[in-house]
Amino acid sequence: MAASYEDRILRVLAYIHDHPDGDLSLDTLADVAAMSRFHWHRVFRALTGETCAQAVRRIRLHRAAVWLAQDGLTIAQIAAQAGYPNQGSFSRAFSDAYGSSPAAFRCSGQLRLPNPNLRTGSYPMHDVTTRDELSRRLAGLPHKGAYHEIGKSFEAFGAICESRRLWPQVGAVLGVYFDSPETVAEEELRSFAGAEFAGDALPEGMEEVKLAGGKTAVLTYKGPYSGIHAAYHSLFGNWLPQSGEEPADQPCYEIYLNNPRDTAPEELLTEICLPLK
Repeated sequence: MAASYEDRILRVLAYIHDHPDGDLSLDTLADVAAMSRFHWHRVFRALTGETCAQAVRRIRLHRAAVWLAQDGLTIAQIAAQAGYPNQGSFSRAFSDAYGSSPAAFRCSGQLRLPNPNLRTGSYPMHDVTTRDELSRRLAGLPHKGAYHEIGKSFEAFGAICESRRLWPQVGAVLGVYFDSPETVAEEELRSFAGAEFAGDALPEGMEEVKLAGGKTAVLTYKGPYSGIHAAYHSLFGNWLPQSGEEPADQPCYEIYLNNPRDTAPEELLTEICLPLK
């Protein structure tokens, strides 16, 4: 695995261990990793098997367990040092994770160590190439909510193009995904369903998105759209750490190479595009 990504993972994990009572927000950890927040959290999840938030919670509680075993601090002091606003919230979180209250854990003298193993190579392999993408001007409809429900917006987009006879001005069909599902609540995820548009005036009721183009990693996925999420893990967990490449501060997007209306699910082809620096 390329040392730079392993180093980033280890640096962030060390930072969490060293600053359990500090600012461990997603933005802060992305800064520690020296990586775009657009993609850092996907990389972290793909390589560790947990989100940054889960790692923060696990490590904070592990540090608390160590302090409980040492018996040198009160439970209230440990709660504060572990980054919890009060003893009650700490006790609930600790009980959920360890199956016993902090006081009972202290009496039992238990200690459980975290598992630092990375998951590189544990995802299905897909073909990934790099190519220079041209800039694109898209017309389409915004979507908010679960990414797997973006089909509703694509259906509406297609209906508008059909009713207004826009198809001669429409090119490749694309979906743009602005947020990481590892860090943003499902109902808050922002995406965009549309296509390249060659017309001068933007169709009424549609919005415009521009993609900058440039060097791009492209994973070609074959199969039903329901399996795309796992392909992202392969891109960020298998290919990226070995590639020596750095993601750009731009969202991922997908190019749909055939039409689900006349193509069997197992034959659908999707290009998952990751802009690179």
